[in-house]
Amino acid sequence: MSVKHYESFSPAALLESADLDRRTVDLNPAQCFFTQGDTADSVYCLQQGHAKLTVVTQKGKQTTIMLLSPGDFFGEESLTTVAAQRMATATAVNTCTALSIKRGEMLRAMHKNPALADQFLSFLLVRGMRIQADLVDQKLNPSEQRLARALLLMTKRGKTDEPHILVPPVTQETLAEMIGTTRSRVSFFMNRFRDLGLIHYKARIRVHKPRLEAALLDQFAEI
Repeated sequence: MSVKHYESFSPAALLESADLDRRTVDLNPAQCFFTQGDTADSVYCLQQGHAKLTVVTQKGKQTTIMLLSPGDFFGEESLTTVAAQRMATATAVNTCTALSIKRGEMLRAMHKNPALADQFLSFLLVRGMRIQADLVDQKLNPSEQRLARALLLMTKRGKTDEPHILVPPVTQETLAEMIGTTRSRVSFFMNRFRDLGLIHYKARIRVHKPRLEAALLDQFAEI
């Protein structure tokens, strides 16, 4: 499966064609779709807004593992077993709308519609590859490179012909959780990126994608 396959994936069209029984969930900022440890009985597809997945360790440390954009599925652990538990907390970053599909309904539709199963599993496989790459990134690369990569990943839904792409709303605290460093270090790197013309930000971050990609490929050797 290729990245191109993933980029052509259309959850809205897929869900409409699959004749799924689903309900609409509307949340305000900071409200949760579900909480880590809850019983997992539904899978979600984000329609509007942005959300984040966070995990809390046994020692109480919270880590943001992913930002979600419109079109992303989440809560797929519900499809594993009947008694599955939520592995993370899904929280609305801003006003969100999502479709909620019960476990049995999703499994029924996937068995009935092989095309649905194929596209959904392809989506999950690419996500798994990204998570694996994130883990390698955390272990091997310095925090400045991890921040650059995180920002680039958040531009994945921007128009490819636009050099400046607005990323989803995200705080420096959330970025720090995502890359495993402190907010003060993120602030330092963000100011550095801005001075170098790699990003612009006021209320929202706008990435100069070609420049940041070039800097990341060069591993910041010349900046």
